[in-house]
Amino acid sequence: MSIVRQCALLALSRSTAYYRPKGVSAEDLAVMREIDRIYMDRPTSGSRTIKSLLEARGLTVARSRVARLMRLMGLRAIYPKKRTSSPGEGHKIYPYLLKTMKITEPGQVYAADITYIPMERGFLYLVAVIDWKSRKVLSHRVSNTLEADFCVDALEEAIGRYGAPEVFNTDQGAQFTSEAFTGALKAHGVRISMDGKGRWLDNVYVERFWRSLKQEEVYRHAYETVAEAKKGIAAYVRYFNEKRPHQGLDNLTPDDVYYRRKPLAKAA
Repeated sequence: MSIVRQCALLALSRSTAYYRPKGVSAEDLAVMREIDRIYMDRPTSGSRTIKSLLEARGLTVARSRVARLMRLMGLRAIYPKKRTSSPGEGHKIYPYLLKTMKITEPGQVYAADITYIPMERGFLYLVAVIDWKSRKVLSHRVSNTLEADFCVDALEEAIGRYGAPEVFNTDQGAQFTSEAFTGALKAHGVRISMDGKGRWLDNVYVERFWRSLKQEEVYRHAYETVAEAKKGIAAYVRYFNEKRPHQGLDNLTPDDVYYRRKPLAKAA
C-alpha cells in the first residue's frame, strides 16, 4: 500500500509520514561532553553553575540550553531539594528502607542507577546494578533511549546470575518507578527501596562507580560505535570487579568481598 493511501486511511498529513527526527547537533554533543565532565567533578552543580563553568572554559551557552541538555543527558544536581528525580505520571513511590537497615552480607541489598556515556558522534545511557556491601557490579546494559526495558534486562540478569536480594534500592526516576521494573522486583519477592527527596547520598556507591568508570575509561576513549562502547565498558567492569582495590573495602576488590576471599598474607 502506498504512503499516500496509508496517510489517507489514517487521516494523517503526508508530511508526518516523511518526517525524520532531527539528531543532536555536533555543537550540542561537544557541549554535552563538557557538561558531563563538569558534573562528574561537581555533581552538586545545577544549570546556573554549569553555565558559568562552561563560560570559564570559553563556551558561551544560554542557561536554558544547559538545562535542556542536562535533561536530555538525565543529569540533575544532587543536593538537598524538593525533587531529586522525576517519577512517571501515576507511578508509585516507595519508602527508603536502608536508613535503619544493617547491611552485613553481600547479596543483601542491590542498587541501580543510570548515567550518560559520551561517544565520538552521539551518546548512550548506561544502567548498572551493584551489590551494596561489596560494590561489585552485577550487571549492566547500554541503550540509546531512556525507556525502562534496558533497566529491566539488567535487573533480570543480576538476579538470574546472583540471586534475588532482600532489598533493591534506586532513585525515583521514571524507569525505576515503572510497573515493568517494580513488577519484576515484586515477582522475585524483593522489597523495593527508593531514595528520599533531597537524599542524594542514598545511592552513593553507584555514583562513585560512575566517577571511576568515566575518569578511568570513558573519558580516555572516544567510542565511535555502540559495539566499541559496549566492549570498553564491559572490560572496565571486569577490571573494577576483579582487580581494582578499593580503600573503602580495606584495599580488597569487589570480588574479594563478594566471594568472601581472605587477603593474601604479606611477605615478611
